[in-house]
Amino acid sequence: MSQVAKVIELVGSSEENWEDAARVAVKTAAKTLHGITGVEVTNMTAKVENGRIVSYKTSVKIAFAVNV
Repeated sequence: MSQVAKVIELVGSSEENWEDAARVAVKTAAKTLHGITGVEVTNMTAKVENGRIVSYKTSVKIAFAVNV
């Protein structure tokens, strides 16, 4: 049997670290998407204020199964 996957791109944010920002994106996507099969981190950025990082952002591509 053949399978099809769809990939969407999301940006998660966290005040803790980039890994947590990716976790936030996947956890939020899982509320409405079923069958998530993988995640690819594509970019990591951070907001800096007064010389220190105040928030982290992680761009991720999330793959999930599509029933055909």
